[in-house]
Amino acid sequence: MKTHLVRTHRSAEEFPKEDHLAWKIAEVATDSVEVTDATSDMIVNRIIDNAAVAAASLVRRPVVNARAQAQSHPYTPGSTVFGISGTFSPEWAAWANGVAVRELDFHDTFLAAEYSHPGDNIPPILAVAQHAGRDGQDLIRGLATGYEIQIDLVRAICLHEHKIDHVAHLGPSAAAGIGTLLGLETETIYQAIGQALHLTTATRQSRKGEISSWKAYAPALAGKVAVEAVDRAMRGEGAPSPIWEGEDGVIAWLLGGPDKEYHVPLPGSGEAKRAILDSYTKEHSAEYQSQAPIDLARRMRSRVGDLDQIASIVLHTSHHTHVVIGTGSGDPQKFDPTASRETLDHSVMYIFAVALQDGTWHHEHSYAPERAQRPDTIELWNKISTREDPEWTRRYHSTDPDEKAFGARAEITLKSGEVIVDELAVADAHPLGARPFARDQYVAKFRTLAEGVIEPSEQDRFLDAAQRTPELKAGELDQLTFTVSEDVLARAPKVAKGLF
Repeated sequence: MKTHLVRTHRSAEEFPKEDHLAWKIAEVATDSVEVTDATSDMIVNRIIDNAAVAAASLVRRPVVNARAQAQSHPYTPGSTVFGISGTFSPEWAAWANGVAVRELDFHDTFLAAEYSHPGDNIPPILAVAQHAGRDGQDLIRGLATGYEIQIDLVRAICLHEHKIDHVAHLGPSAAAGIGTLLGLETETIYQAIGQALHLTTATRQSRKGEISSWKAYAPALAGKVAVEAVDRAMRGEGAPSPIWEGEDGVIAWLLGGPDKEYHVPLPGSGEAKRAILDSYTKEHSAEYQSQAPIDLARRMRSRVGDLDQIASIVLHTSHHTHVVIGTGSGDPQKFDPTASRETLDHSVMYIFAVALQDGTWHHEHSYAPERAQRPDTIELWNKISTREDPEWTRRYHSTDPDEKAFGARAEITLKSGEVIVDELAVADAHPLGARPFARDQYVAKFRTLAEGVIEPSEQDRFLDAAQRTPELKAGELDQLTFTVSEDVLARAPKVAKGLF
């Protein structure tokens, strides 16, 4: 990997385009290096993973509304939308599928200086691949780039410190991935990246306080914007530049300011794009920093015994976990039993309480209003707090994969004064966890979430196509979706009509 120094430059300062971060990223996108077998296999896993969580969210209101918007934009050749037949304008297909994938917060993750769900790259890049009649190898190359760029930006540039939402790294990565997919020139991809970043910077209020359905829509919008940015760049339209380093650019005014320096690693010329191998998926439908605490709670419950005897629980964890999903956030909503699913998903106190009581986690039952409002759950929930531990923060930011951790140490104090202590560094499903996810686990996750939604024969067809992604010919990428019966679609709530 080659590390690039990125900082603000005054307008009067000599700063050639070839030195801009957006240009360096575009060069990575145009590097035709072969994708390794390991990367290709993991991309297939994540295509399956995305479809699994989309199946589970198919009749939830935000997904139904996004799908209805896409259905108002039919197009030929177009792109597919999860759950239904037909083809639709690629930017709207990317939008609808992006919401379906993101709604349950149940797909892959990469955490470093910033947070990310790099699987958000798949809907826009796949939509363009289908529309443009590309083959499986083109798709694999495009997705390898999308994952690489987003993960490399996440390694180096912290957004949340400045209250900027993490999708600001997704717009550029999706634009770069689409550029690779289509074999565009460096100049065109450079302009698309600049446009995509300029249009996807927004505040983190979407993940603060009373969290709404926009949490799922935000990355879908970034993917839609990336498709549109590439379209404009292909027509010869330009972007603000230098977008990161300009005197009035993103670094100067939205991030660390004119004096801040960032060190962004990118693959060198001829170096394989392997970043996807550093990311990890979720076994549980909850914010990634809750994955290890869920497994920890399940492990500790037998040692605790009678949960009514608990006086207090303190989760010693990283700064990120403490301030984003813990009591360090200062959000009273994280203790509100009537809060939205999106809010409960970002309360490690609620999640630890339910996992401790139930010994399991379910993407629907664990968030049901009647579950959140149980008096014994509310009582236990309010006994839980988080505390930042410098060692967990250090491990969170470690670049050593054997040391990097997203877990916690739980101290459960009983009314008798006895203290029960245990800790877990990574989730069981993590590559270094007790039960690492491999192809069989991805397929099992798909089967579980598709049960009662997708007919078994359609499950078989999709899984067969997904596992043959690298071999699919031009025009065959429409197989990387699924349809469901009208009876399943009829389970969706009635929604109001919009403009379309």
